[in-house]
Amino acid sequence: MKKLINVNDTTLTKLKVLSAFEDLSVKALMEKAIEWFVAEKEKEQLDNLTAEEKEDLGLLLLMQQVDRTDTVSEEEIFKALE
Repeated sequence: MKKLINVNDTTLTKLKVLSAFEDLSVKALMEKAIEWFVAEKEKEQLDNLTAEEKEDLGLLLLMQQVDRTDTVSEEEIFKALE
């Protein structure tokens, strides 16, 4: 996805200097910075979840990984419940 953004001259100069130190293009540096920022915000949101919300999220993630074509017979369910 390509997006155009306006960056003020001071910030652009700083980006150019940082990109030289990092041996990256300005575009690559900005992409890296945005990815880091998004990851930090996701981590921050996860850290702010209650224990119950974390359990719910874990269960949701497990449910998304399940093979929906794999079935279990009623007999196997009752054996597991014993």
